[in-house]
Amino acid sequence: MLSKIYSFGLNGLNGYKIDVEVDINMGLPAYDVVGLPDTAVKESKERVRSAIKNSLLKFPTNRITVNLAPANTKKEGPSFDLAIAISILSASEQVKATSKNYVYVGELGLDGSIKAVRGILPLLISAREKGYTKFIVPNANQKEASYITGISVYAMDTLAEVVSFVNGELNKEPVKNNVWKVEHSSFTEDFSRVKGQQAVKRAMEIAVSGGHNILMAGPPGAGKTMLARCVPSILPDLTFDEALEITKIHSIAGVLDPDKGVITSRPFRSPHHTATNVALTGGGKDAKPGEISLAHNGVLFLDEMPEYSRSCLETLRQPLEDGIITVSRASGSYEYPANFILVASMNPCPCGNYGSRELSCSCTPAQISKYLKKLSGPLLDRIDIKVDVDRVSFVSLRGEANEESSFNVKQRVDAARKIQAERFKGTNIYCNAKMNSKQIKEYCKLDPLGEQILQQAFDKFSMSARGYTRILKVARTIADLAGEKDILASHVAEAISYRNIDKIQL
Repeated sequence: MLSKIYSFGLNGLNGYKIDVEVDINMGLPAYDVVGLPDTAVKESKERVRSAIKNSLLKFPTNRITVNLAPANTKKEGPSFDLAIAISILSASEQVKATSKNYVYVGELGLDGSIKAVRGILPLLISAREKGYTKFIVPNANQKEASYITGISVYAMDTLAEVVSFVNGELNKEPVKNNVWKVEHSSFTEDFSRVKGQQAVKRAMEIAVSGGHNILMAGPPGAGKTMLARCVPSILPDLTFDEALEITKIHSIAGVLDPDKGVITSRPFRSPHHTATNVALTGGGKDAKPGEISLAHNGVLFLDEMPEYSRSCLETLRQPLEDGIITVSRASGSYEYPANFILVASMNPCPCGNYGSRELSCSCTPAQISKYLKKLSGPLLDRIDIKVDVDRVSFVSLRGEANEESSFNVKQRVDAARKIQAERFKGTNIYCNAKMNSKQIKEYCKLDPLGEQILQQAFDKFSMSARGYTRILKVARTIADLAGEKDILASHVAEAISYRNIDKIQL
């Protein structure tokens, strides 16, 4: 007998249909899986065999051939177990023909239980786009699946339960759709707890308001890490579409909280400086997303940026420019979104005291030059805002003055983002940092004085064309924060001040 059941696989964030075909013929008992299966798929025959027997169902003793079509696409992971089992049971006439009406996804345990799999959210969305509306998935994935509308998802615990359901012996309701709500987390750090550093706080407010990348340079203990950890408290609230994009990536990476099923707040990723290229960009045997993609629609924080390997830092150039990261492996090329705000910190020299008003530097000019050269010019050129962070005085630390809270700063950030949302309505752009050349020309017009100031700075600092456009984008954000329709000369001057600081030479 021949049967065909549908399942879905993933290529990056995109799902593709898999026809699980099973042919049972007379002959010596055998079990073959064809269609470019990886090791996990090949091993499914033992899981499927035990699961069927331990579910009190009959495993055929004839010659069984399992074909996963299309045959020229490599099949990876254990998520096809359930579809293979149902297809075998269908070919041996133990389940009804109605089994073909569903898409099956799930890993089987030897006892017949159905285990959770990675990537359910992007898989269901891709299948829905291709016209499939009925799915049987592991019960452990039901929270994640409940946020997809327009489809019927049935969450099951065991293979026996699936068989009873498709045979009409068990009545089961589809998973109810959940209503997504943004989560207002209680943040560990708040700008109200940071004494002094008004200039840095201002720079961070501008960076978050326009989605700009920012680099802080200063001696150890000046508060760079604490300031960076305050950024999540002023990030704009997630939209549902953004949350789905983030959830797709976290689901594929296997780091999604199964109890929540969806991301409700913007990610803040802080990889250690010993992280490898694969950890940052993604990859490995199954090309999982890396830290760069896990920070999508959120923040990537690199503490002590020059301590990361040069090769790791250079991988940032593509995502900082294009908002995507391409992972190429022997099995194929995968593209993941990587649209994040880069927040980085660094010491001005190996000892950290170069340029300090209080402490003397023990480094030689050669050591300082070698240290700063760990950050290439093209990488620094992609960072919109660079700001000095110096030590806070004892008087400021012990002062009773009330610092502005993150709540107040966030209100201004939200107002600026609202202006940008209206400006870019109908496009896939949400903030000033992502403007293209046409939009820069339309929205970043300068008055004669602003034009003169920018020309002088361009000549004095030998700016690149990229540096020039990034100044215009930052100036546009400063004008939005001020509620100004036009970019004024003062906005241009402030934007220029963030391109050249004493401790980092452009």
